[in-house]
Amino acid sequence: MKSYDYLIVGGGIIGLSIARELKSRFPETSICIIEKESDVAYHSSGRNSGVLHAGFYYTANSLKARFTREGNQEMTKYCIDNGLRINKCGKVVAATNEEEFQGLIELKSRAEKNGVELEWVDQSVVNMIDTNVKTFNKALYSPTTSSVDPIEVCQTIKDEVIKKGVKILCNTRYKGSSNNKILTNKGEFDCSYFINAAGLYADKIAKDFKFGKKYTIIPFKGIYLKYAKNKTDVTTNIYPVPNLKNPFLGVHFTKTVDESIKIGPTAIPAFWRENYKGLKNFKLGEFLSILYYEAKLFVTNSFNFRSLAREEMKKYKKSHFINLSLKLVKHVDKRGFGKFMKPGIRAQLLNKETMELVQDFVVEGDHRSFHILNAVSPGFTCAFPFSRYVVDEIAKRKSERLKLVKDNIS
Repeated sequence: MKSYDYLIVGGGIIGLSIARELKSRFPETSICIIEKESDVAYHSSGRNSGVLHAGFYYTANSLKARFTREGNQEMTKYCIDNGLRINKCGKVVAATNEEEFQGLIELKSRAEKNGVELEWVDQSVVNMIDTNVKTFNKALYSPTTSSVDPIEVCQTIKDEVIKKGVKILCNTRYKGSSNNKILTNKGEFDCSYFINAAGLYADKIAKDFKFGKKYTIIPFKGIYLKYAKNKTDVTTNIYPVPNLKNPFLGVHFTKTVDESIKIGPTAIPAFWRENYKGLKNFKLGEFLSILYYEAKLFVTNSFNFRSLAREEMKKYKKSHFINLSLKLVKHVDKRGFGKFMKPGIRAQLLNKETMELVQDFVVEGDHRSFHILNAVSPGFTCAFPFSRYVVDEIAKRKSERLKLVKDNIS
């Protein structure tokens, strides 16, 4: 029987960062991360855009707003301190018409409430940032938005926590929980506290502990298309004005850490949780469950799911995908785009009672276990401050339980 003070399932950026925070606060505790894949950051943590967001998309009372600004600063410092690559290329959010310009006004308002640096710039200033950006009237410029290599970051955190004594067991798949024991394909584990940071499967694991009952994960496939012609036609991140009623930011130009250019991502409804390519990783139970909820969303048309699904499916057509991006720039070579890049899956939480996509972080837990049910974008940016929050919440729940026990004894 393997026994630890803390057992974390999930070797993505959140699981790694929680282990890092726990070791920082409680150096003597024993911590183990179990990961079903052969290495960490195998899924969304290693397949995301690599953009460190600034924090102006989110309403002021949200956890995302609270953590993104701090996370941007901390992750930027972490990369610099550890000699990791970072491209401080900034971001321009451009409008194409008057209606979208009103969206820029809302984003500027949110930035001010969140204490995030975001500047109004006219076309002449935009030209100084990136001559290729096309905007209506004015645009917004975020100087603190950067790009990093997410796998490089995760591997560095992995090495750091291993040096501090954290055990990371890969190829170790969570199978269930029984009599306070965690069951895996590598045997049973005993732990004083269990932390669920399993991303795409966090909702299923949470239900083993009687949490997350009103939620389910609906996966969305994100695909990028590389601009293969050169690395110079775009010099900054260029984003459209998003529909703030859903959590997706629309097709945009990303300037990567190595100066490459890509457009994307899609937000295509997926039919099973690891629906990356073809029928690989197909699971009938997942397919039927997800199809049920997607059909329900289609019938009820919650958050305009019908039009979202139709528009996203069109993006499988390369020419349509490219044309969407052209609205943001004055000129790029349509023939300069290469192949679709490695896809990622967004583990998007759905509230089954309201049939709405949950846009903020969601956590549940007690004195024995804690479950990160929703940590989607900008979860990578938020990882460090969010992990402090998680450890604070765990400490609070354990303290409340201890107080209750003492009160009952007295």
